[in-house]
Amino acid sequence: MRITFLGAAGTVTGSKYLLEHRNQHVLIDCGLFQGYKQLRLHNRDPLQFPVSDLNAIVLTHAHLDHSGYLPVLVRNGYRGPVYATPATCELVKILLLDSGRLQEEEAEFLNRHGFSKHNPALPLYTEQDAKKALKLLRPVELHHKVEIVTDMTIQLRCSGHILGAATVEVIANGLALVFSGDLGRLDDPLMFAPETVEQADYLLVESTYGDRKHPVESPQEQLAEVITRTALRRGITLVPSFAVGRAQLLMYHLYQLKRKRAIPDIPIYLNSPMATDVTSLYQRFRSEHRLSLEDCEGMCHVAQFVRTVKDSIELDQQTTPAVIIAASGMATGGRVVHHLKALAPKPINTLLMPGFQAGGTRGAQIVACAPSVRIHGKDVPIRAEVVSMQTLSAHADADEIIQWLRGFKRPPKHTFVVHGEPNASDVLRRRISLELGWSVSVPEYRDSVELSSLDPSPTSTT
Repeated sequence: MRITFLGAAGTVTGSKYLLEHRNQHVLIDCGLFQGYKQLRLHNRDPLQFPVSDLNAIVLTHAHLDHSGYLPVLVRNGYRGPVYATPATCELVKILLLDSGRLQEEEAEFLNRHGFSKHNPALPLYTEQDAKKALKLLRPVELHHKVEIVTDMTIQLRCSGHILGAATVEVIANGLALVFSGDLGRLDDPLMFAPETVEQADYLLVESTYGDRKHPVESPQEQLAEVITRTALRRGITLVPSFAVGRAQLLMYHLYQLKRKRAIPDIPIYLNSPMATDVTSLYQRFRSEHRLSLEDCEGMCHVAQFVRTVKDSIELDQQTTPAVIIAASGMATGGRVVHHLKALAPKPINTLLMPGFQAGGTRGAQIVACAPSVRIHGKDVPIRAEVVSMQTLSAHADADEIIQWLRGFKRPPKHTFVVHGEPNASDVLRRRISLELGWSVSVPEYRDSVELSSLDPSPTSTT
């Protein structure tokens, strides 16, 4: 079996891993590159393999850096199955349609205002491309072994992180290859802890937070302090948020704060039709998260849902304190960008930046105290208070990753550290080597490795 690292190698985005086994080709994850321009340009690179050779795709979860490239493959002729958990399938339906629609709207906006260097600016894919991709989804229940191609089976286990997220075990030719996907927190208030995996011949483990530990401060206390402080100066707290996972966690904490009267009685707006649709899935898949019926109902109703563009624009004219949660989580697109243009220049407001901000994104620039960010061809000054909040992450930190790895009954023959910025991946590599004594390496983009059932370490070619 051979594996080629087509994304999330040397970076935290663009997850794609190509498996080749007996002239069959399977892609584990199919994500978009996000962040720095040089990474985003990979989304338009020529494909590294003929789409006609691809037999199956397996998704660990729905976030676009793991699923968002799927419509590109479908536009280029892919017609095979796409396997994922039932909840991931439902989330992908929401995310891909929204992604295609936003790309079309962004291209139209840039062309109408002449903001693009390209004439015309073209979307990477369209909403119609996304619709075609959704027809290929094949739900797979957790813990069910499924043969996806001849002599290759998969088994999915809960990885925490977000609704539907899973680790993927691939078994072929007597070899067990495990993909961690994105691992969740051990004590996440919404999602269950990642399930233990006891054995693997080869392992790919994420390293988003491989070089750090999460703060121990209470997220509710931090939220209450920021929102109250902003409200006292009659400002608006703007929270860029991922529509899947982060938005729901924020609403859970805000529901608890409102219930305890720990924050002022001000309106909370969820300005993301996608996040609104996602939130309803938490009621449908109640067995897959920790929330009680009461807490789930409270989370789903704490915010006013903003669906129309007209209502979204009117939020920027609000002159009384409020909390606005809007996608995207790293301020790379969507409705939050328009809110930034209106709210960031005013010192009475607060930009609350929750969680990891990938390098090259507007979110990363804002957290780094940039005096301005470029939006739609213009520099928008950042005069609002900026608060970086690291207590809402849905990713396991370095200690939690190591604890998950200790669940293996025997060391894998080799472990590949992926899905992390270079320093995070290398720090985790060193910890795995020193603390666990495992054979471990950090692959580079487009590395290709032969996985042998006999050799103690893999053979790599680039």
